[in-house]
Parts: sequence; C-alpha cells; structure tokens
Amino acid sequence: MAPTERPLRKDAERNRRRILDAARELFEQRGQSVTLNDIAHHAGVGVGTVYRRFPDKDELIAGLFAQRIDQLAELLDEAAADPDPWHGLTRYLEGSIELGAEDRGLQQLMLGAAGSYERVARARERLQPVGAKLIERARASGQLRADLEPEDVAILHLMLSSVIDLTHRVEPELWRRYFAIVLQGLRAHPGAPEPLPVAPLPAEQLDAVMVESPRR
Repeated sequence: MAPTERPLRKDAERNRRRILDAARELFEQRGQSVTLNDIAHHAGVGVGTVYRRFPDKDELIAGLFAQRIDQLAELLDEAAADPDPWHGLTRYLEGSIELGAEDRGLQQLMLGAAGSYERVARARERLQPVGAKLIERARASGQLRADLEPEDVAILHLMLSSVIDLTHRVEPELWRRYFAIVLQGLRAHPGAPEPLPVAPLPAEQLDAVMVESPRR
C-alpha cells in the first residue's frame, strides 16, 4: 500500500487480502490465463469487489508485488534486529530466496508484467538502504568478506533463482546446497566447511536439466 493511500476499513482490508491470496494461488497453478472473475470466485467475493479494488490484471499483479516487497521489508527488519551480524544477514538471504522458491511462477509473472522496471526501482529504493546496513554491519564484525557490495547480493539471488527455475521439478530443495556453498565463499574466514544440506543431482537428472535449460 502506498504511503499516500488512506487505510482500508477492516472488512475492505480483509477482502483485499483474500483477493491477493486467491490470485497468488491461481496464478501459480494456471499462469496468465487466470481472469479477475476466476479470482473473485476463488476468493469467495463478488466480481465487483475485485474490480473496485483492482480494475485490471496489471493492477492486481502490482498489488501482489507490493505484498512481496512488504514481506521482504519485514525480513530485513527482523535481520537488522538480530544481535549477530552474520546470522542476521544470512537469515535474510535465505528467507528472501525461500519466498521466491515457494511460488516461482508467480514471481516470474510479477517481473514480466507491465510497469516492472518502475516497481523494481521503487523496491530497490525501499529495501537497499537496510540491506546495505546489514552488509556493512557484517563486514565491520569481521565475519563477511570485505569486498562484498550490496549489488553483489542481487546477482547472487539471480544465480540461485536460476538453480530453482531449472531444478524445482526434480529437486525443489537443491538450491539450498548451492546457497550453503555461496555462504562459505562469503565468509571472511571460511574455516572448515560444514556438510552440505542437500545431495547433488544424480547424473541422469543432471543430464536432463542441462538438455532442458536452453529451452527454458
């Protein structure tokens, strides 16, 4: 919700959440073919209620994107309150990747919709200052390598998102293996590596992923 908007009544806010929850479920299941009428039926509200709040599909996707940014901002605040700088930073990184992994199709839909560049820019303006403080705090504590910059985190997200995109059908938790490897590389003083949480893909599954990846 934009700062200039007036707070919704409790019943209106409840309906708004039901609509967004229904939209998230349907977009994840069926993609772009979902209509506002479908969403109204799934949410158990009148079609007019949906159209009053979200006049078209792009507005509804923008609402979902704003909801996701609110979730990320909440994760950042929790991470900033963590007394351990390394744990706070890694807690945010893992939590933010988990959000994308849980509804990958929806995330791609939100980023591919109209107005995505503007939404991403606004999200960066909101989230990056707190994220940069998390990184600086972890560097200052001597736990994080000194040359990591906030912009690097976005690229790490893209790297791990690619793993999720390519392997979520065969092993939806595989990204955690590579997240653990990335974290080891981010430490200022790596030490002995901990056991990786997920096994690598068997050779035949890896072959299938490699063949399918150009098509995706």
